[in-house]
Amino acid sequence: MKKSPNATDIHVGSRIRLRRVMLGLSQEKLGDGLGITFQQVQKYEKGTNRVGASRLQHISELLDVHISYFFEGTPEATEDRALAVPSMLSQFFNSKEGISLAKAFCGIEDSRVRRRVLELVQSLSTSNTSEIQKTTETSAPLAH
Repeated sequence: MKKSPNATDIHVGSRIRLRRVMLGLSQEKLGDGLGITFQQVQKYEKGTNRVGASRLQHISELLDVHISYFFEGTPEATEDRALAVPSMLSQFFNSKEGISLAKAFCGIEDSRVRRRVLELVQSLSTSNTSEIQKTTETSAPLAH
C-alpha cells in the first residue's frame, strides 16, 4: 500500500516552489545549493518526500525567507489530512501564469490602472464575480 503525501508536506512543498519561482531559480540551481538532484527538489515541492528540519532550514537560507514562511497558511488539522485540497490562492501562485500576473500587477504604479486591470480580470472570469467583488471590497486598498 502506497502512502499518500501529508497535506502539510504538500503545503510546505508548494511554498518552496512558490518562493523558488518568485526568485527565478530553477529546480536544478536549488538542488545544487542543497547538494541534491533536481528530482529530489521536485519530490519536495510535490510533497512526495518530506523535508527534514535541517534541510528546510538550509532551503530557507537559500531562498532568503524565515523558516516560518513555509508554514504560513498551513491547512487546518483534519482527520484525513491527505485529502486536503490546495486553496485557490495556492493554486494560483503555483502556476507560472499566476506568478507572472502577480509580478506584472505589482509593477503597475498607478492605482487607478491597477483597479481597471482588476475590473478587466473580473469581467473575464468565469467564477461568480459578486463573490470576487465582496473579497476585494473587504481587503485593504491596493498599494504599491
